[in-house]
Amino acid sequence: MELLLAPFAAFVIFAASGFKIDREYERGVIFRLGRTHAVKGPGIYWIAPMIDQKVQIDNRTKTINIEPQETITADSVTIRVNAVLYYRIIEPTKAITRVESYQQAVYQIALTTLRNVVGQNNLDDVLQNRDKINVKVQEIVDEVTEPWGIEIERVEMKDVEIPPSMQRAMAKEAEALREKRARIIKASAEQESSQKLTEAAQLIAANPVALELRRMQMLTEIGAENNTTTLVMIPSEFVNMAKQFGDSVASASKSANLPLASIGAAASLPAGTSIALTGTANEALTSGASEAIKQINGSIEEKSEQLSGS
Repeated sequence: MELLLAPFAAFVIFAASGFKIDREYERGVIFRLGRTHAVKGPGIYWIAPMIDQKVQIDNRTKTINIEPQETITADSVTIRVNAVLYYRIIEPTKAITRVESYQQAVYQIALTTLRNVVGQNNLDDVLQNRDKINVKVQEIVDEVTEPWGIEIERVEMKDVEIPPSMQRAMAKEAEALREKRARIIKASAEQESSQKLTEAAQLIAANPVALELRRMQMLTEIGAENNTTTLVMIPSEFVNMAKQFGDSVASASKSANLPLASIGAAASLPAGTSIALTGTANEALTSGASEAIKQINGSIEEKSEQLSGS
C-alpha cells in the first residue's frame, strides 16, 4: 500500500504544479511545445506541466520617460525636448511574438519620432502648439506599434529648454510688443479724449452758464487741496463784449469807407491831436459805438439775470 501511495502523491504534486493564478490586470500567454496555444487569465487556470510554458503580461497602462534630446527646429534653433509616453498592451500574444522587447522598442520609436516631429516645426510652433505636436507624435508611434499589439494612449512634452541667448532675444521681442500695445492704447485714449473735449466745448458754447458752473467747480477743487495759489478770475463776458465792440467798430469803419489801419493809426496818435472826419464817417462811427454800447449793456443785464436766477 505504501508503494502505491508514494507514486500517487508524486503525481498529485506534479499535477498541482500546473495550477496558475493571475491578477485582474495580468494575462498568461501559453506556449505548448513551443507553439502559441492560448491566452489565459485572470483568475485560476491549469496548464500541463513540462508541456506548457507560460509568459506573464501586465496589461496596465505603462509610462516611458523620454530623456531630453537635442534637436534643431525648422528655423535652425537648437533646443532640448523631453516627453512622457503612455502605452498599454491590448494583444499580449503579438507583444510577445512580434517583437523581442516591446518596452525598448516603444521607447526607441518614441524617441526618434519626437526628434523628427520637433525638427519639422518652427520654435514658435513648438512653444505655442504643443498639443498639435503631441497628437502627431502619438499618431506616428501608434501606427508603428499597432502590429505589436500595443496601443499608444497619450504623448506629452514635459519641457522645452531654449538657449539663454534665444531667451534674451524672445524677452526683448515680448517687451517691444507690450510697448507697442501700450502706445496704441494710449493714442486711442487720447483720440477718444479729444473727441469728448470737442463735444464738451460745443455744449459749453451753446450754454454759457455751464462754463460758470465749471469755473465754480474748479475753484472748489482748488480750495479742497489747501494750496496757496492765488487766482484772478476774469468773466468770459468781458471777452465777448470786447469782441462785440471790435466787430461793431469794424462794421462802422466799413460803412464809413475807413480802413481799420487808419483807425489804428489814429488811436496811436498822441493826446491832443485832432482828426478831421467827414460827416458821413463821423455819423457812422457814432452810430456803431452806440450800437456796441447797447449790446454790451444788454449782455451785462442778461448775465445779471442768469446769475440772480441761479
